[in-house]
Amino acid sequence: MLKFWILLAMAGMLFPLGAMASQAFPTDTLETDSGPVEITLVGHGTLMLKFKNRVIHIDPWTRLADYTLMPKADLILVTHGHADHFDPTAIEDLRKDNTQILLPAVCAEGIKDGKVMANGEIVHMDGLIIEAIPAYNIVNMRKENTPYHPKGEGNGYVVTFSDKRVYVAGDTENTPEMKALKNIDAAFLPMNLPYTMSPEMAADAIKAFQPKIVYPYHYGAETMAGMGDMLKTELEQMMKDEKGSEIRVPGLK
Repeated sequence: MLKFWILLAMAGMLFPLGAMASQAFPTDTLETDSGPVEITLVGHGTLMLKFKNRVIHIDPWTRLADYTLMPKADLILVTHGHADHFDPTAIEDLRKDNTQILLPAVCAEGIKDGKVMANGEIVHMDGLIIEAIPAYNIVNMRKENTPYHPKGEGNGYVVTFSDKRVYVAGDTENTPEMKALKNIDAAFLPMNLPYTMSPEMAADAIKAFQPKIVYPYHYGAETMAGMGDMLKTELEQMMKDEKGSEIRVPGLK
């Protein structure tokens, strides 16, 4: 366990190394009754999802990718205002004439045509259902005893693709709202202290809301080969007496 946290701290120091030169990112697929959801983990807290003819970018960040080379967005979801999640340059690079942007109020200023989603709000858009889930800290605080992510500012999102529900948690701990989720087919859960969750917190949440598939993410470790594998092993060990949730790392065989 100590080795894990030492390596995670090293990953945090190595993290800001610029956009991935190769533009080759790990992928996975979630099958629905209307076709696959193609999942691309761009890195850290950044995802791209493709479903039918639609492209969804979540928290695009130019430090991880050259977004002028990425597929243009039909929908962009922003979870909160920290720079590794809210990057106006990436958003502009991904825009086309009809791109829809959903974001919390703290990110709305300066983003043309963005639609603000408050915690708990539900939007129906082009056959998708998007739910904004509160994302915040309960335990982890700054030195002045304020949370890294205050309650009410940030969103996670549950996106319904046909018969499948995908939860992208954003920066959060194992909150009551997360633990109350139902019928989640795939969940992206953040794991890096002190900003989000420890593996123990993530395991507590998984036991509560029982997603079918769990993807550890937001561990700031694109440059650290094996970090995803370590998180997977750590969670599987904690969940060994539980049934029903598969831990996956995109690109890991």
